[in-house]
Amino acid sequence: MSDNQHFAKNAFFRKSLLLTSLLLFIANGAWGNPENHSGQNVAEHVTAVSENSHNGHVQYEEGHKVESGDSHGDAAVAAESKYDPGKMIMEHIGDAHDWHLWGEGHHAVSIPLPVIVYSKSTGIRIFSSSNFHHGHEPYMGFKLDHEGKVTWEDESNSEIIYDLSISKNVAAMMVASIFLVILVIGMSKHYTQNKGKAPKGIYNLIEPLILFIRDDVAKPSIGAKANKFLPLLLSIFFFIFINNLFGLIPIFPGGANVTGNIAVTMILAIVVFITVTFSGNKYYWKHIFMPDVPVWMYIIIIPIELLGVFLKPFVLMLRLFANITAGHIIILGFFSLIFIFGAMSPGLGFAVSPLSVAFTVFMSLLELLVAFLQAFVFTLLSAIYIGIATEEHHHAEESHH
Repeated sequence: MSDNQHFAKNAFFRKSLLLTSLLLFIANGAWGNPENHSGQNVAEHVTAVSENSHNGHVQYEEGHKVESGDSHGDAAVAAESKYDPGKMIMEHIGDAHDWHLWGEGHHAVSIPLPVIVYSKSTGIRIFSSSNFHHGHEPYMGFKLDHEGKVTWEDESNSEIIYDLSISKNVAAMMVASIFLVILVIGMSKHYTQNKGKAPKGIYNLIEPLILFIRDDVAKPSIGAKANKFLPLLLSIFFFIFINNLFGLIPIFPGGANVTGNIAVTMILAIVVFITVTFSGNKYYWKHIFMPDVPVWMYIIIIPIELLGVFLKPFVLMLRLFANITAGHIIILGFFSLIFIFGAMSPGLGFAVSPLSVAFTVFMSLLELLVAFLQAFVFTLLSAIYIGIATEEHHHAEESHH
């Protein structure tokens, strides 16, 4: 129990968590790809209003006037309003400058998030995303393009815009990190006030996870130096696990695809890469630059070893991103079957609904397992890479023989 108290109260644990979260916020703001999906529904982008006149229909679609003297205008609107599952799925798994709560189209209710942009000519500009009116109006010389990116209202302006906005994914990470910090601090106080007693409530659920990472991940992979890296491994595991769980909650404050964002997984992989690189001992680097092979093979082996140094974090990044994103896509794909068949015939839509909902619920339950597995796999591989970099010479020789 003393070890658990030590790690729960470990200041480095909390500092590692805060530093990792800060890097993720910065990375997601700089490299994330916010997509405008206000209302997160397929009917939102089609807001056509028709007026009858003696010359035909005058239609207003997202602020653009389209005239037609026959039924071609109606056909165009119908085509635009046709259900597009691909578009809906990409909007749901993408980022956004607001956090949708409920409703559709112009009746949608969402939480506007701060837009923070910098350019050399304008300096820093901070304003609410509500000023864009769901991407239909420009503000302060900026606008949202069809991908939800902040661009210049004047399309001829080619000056670089640095977008550091607090997007939906950044806000979701903040919520998850605050929850995790409160959980860790509460667990520390609980251990302090109940020395020698078993934890209760949610802390009784968290303790086995900490013991699992310590005894089944860190110590077998790293060995004697496991305690040195355990705070980092715990931070990585719980950050990924909590965000995975929050991503499965369909209502606020859940629903964000944080670990399915390539910028987030990239920063997590970079943290592991930096840790491995600066923790590597002389035997680790000797194995890379002076491997135990004939000298004439160095020209082949050394480039392969160097490539492996960079491929390991790259694989970490892609594995987490791909698995989490794929899970969301599959769930949304099953859900879309209702509307795809419903567009063919209302009867078909009703008929396929039970099967579609059943598969959606099954995949959602499976995603609960995946949420844990992906956090575990990322943490395990990180521990293995750290263990390889810090392995002592005599252990390396024994493992080699």
